[in-house]
Amino acid sequence: MALYSDKVMDHFMNPRNVGEIDTPDGVGEVGNPVCGDMMTFYITVKDDRIEGVKFKTFGCGAAIAVSSMVSEMAIGKPLDEAMEITNDMVAEQLGGLPKNKLHCSNLGADALHEAIKDYRKRLETGEPVEKKVHPHKKEHVDNCPYCDTQLDETPPLCRSCKIQFVECPSCGKLAATSENACPHCSADLSKDE
Repeated sequence: MALYSDKVMDHFMNPRNVGEIDTPDGVGEVGNPVCGDMMTFYITVKDDRIEGVKFKTFGCGAAIAVSSMVSEMAIGKPLDEAMEITNDMVAEQLGGLPKNKLHCSNLGADALHEAIKDYRKRLETGEPVEKKVHPHKKEHVDNCPYCDTQLDETPPLCRSCKIQFVECPSCGKLAATSENACPHCSADLSKDE
């Protein structure tokens, strides 16, 4: 029997809604210091419904798959209905999780709930949302897209993977210097003079 369902593997290999929302209506962050999983959810709300969701997750494959699934389950839902998303519902939607990974589904639902609570609190107080920096990523410092190790700044170099990166002149994202085209926007990176 496979450790992970095909659905878990799909959401791990092709996560949906990854990233940050620059001006979110709510931000929720949870973590489990025992396993090291950290999840941050960003939401936008319109007419008391979740209009947009993005997440950043630092953790295992199950944590990434859970974050992806929770984001899909939440989009378009009224806030009260999104608050009812449980770890059991997430695990069921993913076709099950190994027992030692069930805590990940709880973290995903909790991070979403925290973002909704943050939105409601800010709605009451009128407090603006401050942009939060992901706990494993400092402002203006990139992490390796392959292993998530913090890169040396100049030149961008991953000490773990031994890969040097260059900033794409078109989209500004990092690409390995060995690439001829940017993997993000397909811009030509060859240095033909």
